[in-house]
Amino acid sequence: MAEVQTAEGKLYLYVGIDRTSKFVFVELVEKANTATARAFLDALVAAVPYKVEIVLTDNGIQFADLPKNRSGPTAMWRGHPFDRACQAHGIEHRLTKPKHPWTNGQVERMNWTIEEATVKRFHYDDHAQLRTHLESFVAAYNFGRRLKTLRGLTPYEFICKTWTSEPNRFIVDPIHQMPGLNS
Repeated sequence: MAEVQTAEGKLYLYVGIDRTSKFVFVELVEKANTATARAFLDALVAAVPYKVEIVLTDNGIQFADLPKNRSGPTAMWRGHPFDRACQAHGIEHRLTKPKHPWTNGQVERMNWTIEEATVKRFHYDDHAQLRTHLESFVAAYNFGRRLKTLRGLTPYEFICKTWTSEPNRFIVDPIHQMPGLNS
């Protein structure tokens, strides 16, 4: 999660990246809290064509209780709202080690890349301009950026290639999510 600024005010950027395919999913929200974190997870699960098995997050209060409140009967019975959302989707939720941001290095690097391509390079009069540009940037990255780590494939091409060899890992055919006339 990162904080971004426009002339209209600040927004929070949730970023999810698949460690294998490098597919990126982002969402801008006005408040960073448990409700928006849960909504982001729901949107992420709906956006990807495969089953999300593990989510690694930092220790922010939108993702986890404070360390001192994580144990005990009340915490075990209540559970954090983000943890409950993970359970509802059948996802294992893991937390990074406190004060070890490099554990989530791919997301940290993607936050930096997104900020460099958007708010550090352009001025936005309102949130709608930023949202539009961000959607375009993420689509260009997912569907057009060829990555060395994927042997020259785009994240979307890598997902499609994986679908042909391991279709049992997928919920829907990824071809249905390709942008264009069919969307």
